[in-house]
Amino acid sequence: MSHDLSRLGWDESVASAYRPFDRTDATPGRVLRADRGVCTVLDASGVTRASLAGGVLLGAARDPARLPCAGDWVVLRHWPDRRVTVEAVLPRRTCLIRRTSDKDSTGQVLAANMDTVAVVEPVHPEPDDARVERLLALAWESGAQPLLVLTKTDTCADPAAVTRQVGRLAPDVPVLAVSARLGRGVEQLRSYAGRGRTLALLGRSGAGKSTLVNVLAGTPVMPVQQIRDIDGKGRHTTASRNLVLLPSGGAVLDTPGIRGVGLLDTAEGLDKAFADIAALAGRCRFDDCRHESEPGCAVALAIADGLLAPRRLASWRKLRHEIEVESARKSARLAGAAGHRRRRS
Repeated sequence: MSHDLSRLGWDESVASAYRPFDRTDATPGRVLRADRGVCTVLDASGVTRASLAGGVLLGAARDPARLPCAGDWVVLRHWPDRRVTVEAVLPRRTCLIRRTSDKDSTGQVLAANMDTVAVVEPVHPEPDDARVERLLALAWESGAQPLLVLTKTDTCADPAAVTRQVGRLAPDVPVLAVSARLGRGVEQLRSYAGRGRTLALLGRSGAGKSTLVNVLAGTPVMPVQQIRDIDGKGRHTTASRNLVLLPSGGAVLDTPGIRGVGLLDTAEGLDKAFADIAALAGRCRFDDCRHESEPGCAVALAIADGLLAPRRLASWRKLRHEIEVESARKSARLAGAAGHRRRRS
């Protein structure tokens, strides 16, 4: 069965990146799922399982973020003994990356080459403002267009009011109120995954991501767990990142439910996620104002006038501090590695 890769976003820029690898035993493909040492990849001839070549493994040993992940465009090599290997990962247009739990401030790639990152947040029992802000910073930093999707709105008496309230956390970001059960907002969401476009879903376990994938696909392709009524939580239904092809001609990337997301090199994303604070900061008397007790602080004035919530500033401070700490750790790690290489040489 022949597959048209343009449905998955294959265009001239990807073709140009692939051209140096073009040979009779190679084909381009897009990763549907990445497991330890093996990828499920779709190329023009169909779906295949491919192991990672030595060069890819060597690059990942230096930087784990170079491992292929769902959404990546890769170069496949087809061997005479019918083995298939991933020989290279093509440059990513966009990349959703979070900090790992280790102390070295390394990154884990959650998804690649998506056009839109939808932060999925349920309205039941109630939206978590701090989580929405953190995930939006991550989405902005990816280079894709962020989208805020509020799910389970059929459990809410006034979805429009909740949408307006949570929407204040997302300057310059479209907000969709969705009910998979009632079909509310589904067609608007589907428009973000049209032919050649990829929509990534990001949110906690129980947010309704897998349900949205099934609705968009028009058939159950992802398992769905029962959610506890008391707190809206559920077990992690999706254990891996999956790229799912849609009848609309595009694709959706489902990511595992995330309890905590560490930020790494996300300063630009933070500024965009808190565009309201960034705009106010530009009017402060001092360029290095930390919005604490400095005179002429426009941020402090906005709080005093009731134009900015103190909780919003506290959230911004917490995330900014986290990024500064992780940036210092990363710099120390890179400096240590460079010193080690100089001593060995």
